[in-house]
Amino acid sequence: MDFVFRPQASLVVLWALGDDHTRRVIERAHERAISVTLGWLEDAVAETRWASSRKRAKAPALVVARFRHFDNRNGFPLLHDHCLILNRVQRLHDNGKLVWGALDTIRLYQHVVAAGTLYTLTVTTEVCEELGLATVPREVTPGLRPVMEIAGVDQVLIDWSSARRQQIEAALEGITDKYVRDHGRLPGEHARHGLAWQAAQGTRPEKKTARPLEQLLAWWRVSAILCFGQQLVDGLLDRCRAAESAIRARVRPLVDTALAAVDVAAVDFTVRGTFARRHVLAEARRHLGETLRGRAFVPGLDDYFADRALARHGRQLTVPQEGRRTPAPDQLTYTADFPWPARWWIAGTDGKPPRAATRYERARVASLALQNAIRTARTASAATRDEALAATASAAAHSDDHDQAVTEPHAVDHLDRDAALTPVQRAAAVHAHQQAAMPELLEGRTTDPATWVHTPENLARFAAFKREADACRRANAEQDREQKPTTTDPGSQQQHQQPGPEHGHGPGPGQRT
Repeated sequence: MDFVFRPQASLVVLWALGDDHTRRVIERAHERAISVTLGWLEDAVAETRWASSRKRAKAPALVVARFRHFDNRNGFPLLHDHCLILNRVQRLHDNGKLVWGALDTIRLYQHVVAAGTLYTLTVTTEVCEELGLATVPREVTPGLRPVMEIAGVDQVLIDWSSARRQQIEAALEGITDKYVRDHGRLPGEHARHGLAWQAAQGTRPEKKTARPLEQLLAWWRVSAILCFGQQLVDGLLDRCRAAESAIRARVRPLVDTALAAVDVAAVDFTVRGTFARRHVLAEARRHLGETLRGRAFVPGLDDYFADRALARHGRQLTVPQEGRRTPAPDQLTYTADFPWPARWWIAGTDGKPPRAATRYERARVASLALQNAIRTARTASAATRDEALAATASAAAHSDDHDQAVTEPHAVDHLDRDAALTPVQRAAAVHAHQQAAMPELLEGRTTDPATWVHTPENLARFAAFKREADACRRANAEQDREQKPTTTDPGSQQQHQQPGPEHGHGPGPGQRT
């Protein structure tokens, strides 16, 4: 199995156009992130199976062959490592000897997304802490999950290094048009993945003769200077550090454990419906990356968020059966009892028609609604909170979550923050931090459908739509009456005057407003 590890596009640009120190820092972080990810796969995921998978055991180690590439097939920078994982591992036999057995590859592939989020979080955090950088969300595909890129790296440089992606997107557009003509409908999620693979394979050039890294670095620098000017290339790291100062001035190194658990559970529930711990763990790592913006965090915080989300907001669906092997903890499936967000639409831009919100966008809206509900509960008066705490002091003494220092060993809030702020001030600070951490995700987006239709702007827009639709219906009805011959049959006249679908408050079938 070939596992490929590569940093984000902005980190690749910094590595290709930066100085020697910047390049060494990124390479060290890249290597350490790979080691951390492979170590996690060995410790928490890898298993060997035998006796037709009826027997399993933890694999002591993985056998991995690793080699590095510096460029893509077009010759542009693309730092990435190939890790070839052998599908054979050792285990201890009943007679005490070590024997070779099969690696459970299905289990390994099930955790590949969680492994990828761990690598991305590790490499980004180490580079940002070492070089004084921060991250911002960049929307690659409208409606899908944004990518956390290094703040200050210009989009033109990312596009310059992503020539292969542009070729694939151009080919994918033609393939998708052919699919629509052949099938009469848009491709589904599974079909989109297949078309994307087909476009990637169809535009994949032949491998070129490998060149030394020094020669590649010189060619990349000359190419970037000719395309964008020397000032843009030489001042890249300074602009990134200036962007970092602006971001960290408004985003404090805080992670609210309650809001994080709600966000993780709500997003997984809306996107998947049913989920396992590996899905929650991957979402917890994404939450850390999106919230901390490249700041360091206490190790184990992602596991703590995942366990808290499952314990507080998850409902187990897997029921153990008698006479069968008890499923492992990561083989259990869960769901949540959150309200399912209704379908809503996003206004088109640049003359494009409105589009239905994706599952991820609906998940973000559902998560923000739940977080706002928690913030509203937190901002109750201090007297009310004190009375409630006094009334439940006896029960809280035996609760497993009354002492934050005990139950939240990985909390990364400032040590003096709780002592310096009142509950209302603390809730306001957390709210301000959350709003500052991801403002780009909220721009151009609608809100919860239970509230957004009642805003004055949307009510005025709907009123204009209704007036226009009524005018069109009246014009169509007048034209029909002029073209249709007059009848004297009372029955037919009475039938003609019966209100049809077009005379109601909403549009009839096939009509558009």
